[in-house]
Amino acid sequence: MIGRRAISSAMTAVLLSLAAGHARAQATPQAAGPGFGTSAAAQGAFAGSVPEKPVPGTLQLSLQDAITRGLRQNLGLLLSGEDVRAARGERWKQLSALLPSLTTSSYVEGSQVDLAEFGFIFKFPPSAGISIPSVVGPFGYFDSRAYLTQSIFDWKAINTSRSAAQSAKSAQYTYKDARDLVVLAVGYTYLQAIADEARVETADAQVNTAQALYNQASDQVKAGTSPAIDALRAQVELKSRQQGLIQAKNDLAIEKLTVARVIGLAPGQEFELADKSPYQPFSGITVDDALKRAYASRSDFQAALSDVRAAEYTRKSAEAGNLPSLSFSADYGLAGTEQGLNTHSVFDVRGSLSIPIFQGGKVHGDILEADARLEQSRQRLENLRAQIDQDVRTALLNLESAEEQVAVAQSNIDLAEQTLAQSRDRFVAGVTDTVEVVQAQEAVASAHESYISSLYSDNYAKISLARALGLAEEGVKEYFRGK
Repeated sequence: MIGRRAISSAMTAVLLSLAAGHARAQATPQAAGPGFGTSAAAQGAFAGSVPEKPVPGTLQLSLQDAITRGLRQNLGLLLSGEDVRAARGERWKQLSALLPSLTTSSYVEGSQVDLAEFGFIFKFPPSAGISIPSVVGPFGYFDSRAYLTQSIFDWKAINTSRSAAQSAKSAQYTYKDARDLVVLAVGYTYLQAIADEARVETADAQVNTAQALYNQASDQVKAGTSPAIDALRAQVELKSRQQGLIQAKNDLAIEKLTVARVIGLAPGQEFELADKSPYQPFSGITVDDALKRAYASRSDFQAALSDVRAAEYTRKSAEAGNLPSLSFSADYGLAGTEQGLNTHSVFDVRGSLSIPIFQGGKVHGDILEADARLEQSRQRLENLRAQIDQDVRTALLNLESAEEQVAVAQSNIDLAEQTLAQSRDRFVAGVTDTVEVVQAQEAVASAHESYISSLYSDNYAKISLARALGLAEEGVKEYFRGK
């Protein structure tokens, strides 16, 4: 039991880390730089949440309720939503270079100027009758204008704006993909908790069976029809089953803490799992159909496509650093002196043509950098294309195997319980000792554990397939409707 719990905890950590890496690695790759999405904070985001306020009493939590809460409170998804807002802000910043800019400015100034300070010294002969003072003023004036600037043609700014628009689309797709990852994470932890709850119920039933066998063996020892070792064997089996029940209850309590943490329940909130282990046969889908749906629906794939387009526009923007740009500016307002408020209109209109001649290799460096990022984006896209193929095929293989395991496990439980019943009858009749009965109990316990594990694997395989197809939210509602 301890080994199974360690494996389960490791799988949870790996799953949530992969979820963080998938969702965060897609966000604004141009701005993020190498290694983005690999920080410990990013990897732990999907394992955390922003807790809600506590609710009095005990919550009845279904799988759908858990997913709804996870989509509302999971930290990874909340951070992904903020990434979308940041990407939209970046898009507006880049777009502003192409939009008109209108400002106004006014000032009033009082001055007194010493002309000698500027080298103006006037000396006229007294007979000329001309006298120019060396100090002018004080005098006052004001100026109030509106300024308009507009880019007429700037190919670099145009492509930079287009790149930012594609990055914003990528962030939106990444947010949708994060929702699927939250469904996967919540589904995993909830189904694991259901499995642990089933193990508690099974372990409790096994304790009752072991207790009944021990009582039966004790009675026969007292009656002198069985040796004392039969009672000892039965007592050892009883203690073993009691120990298994204690471990199963502890595993369930820990898994419920994990569920609460992922979906954002208040610390200490009491809740019960409203759903039991659901099972319904899966209607098959071909690999080709599944792949078509995955490439059309997977948000992370669409985000990768947008990243490639953003990188292509970034390269065009870098190339445009060698092209001329044309802009227009104008201002209009009133100016005059403070005395008597004498005013008159003033204006200025200007068209500017800027032609790069030599920029010290900056444009060449920008192009090299843009080429590298474009190639990286294309490589990530092709890697993801292959990963989706693997995800779909793996999910279908796991689902097919799990369906067969469930059928075999159900049959094995019936056979093991029949064997146990016959062994107990043989023990009562004095034909055999408790060794055979204990072995039969072990077989029943093993059969139930196999059934619980196969049922969990089947349900998780369905969620994994829905995630692989990019339809996690819809898939969970379809596969576990009313369960």
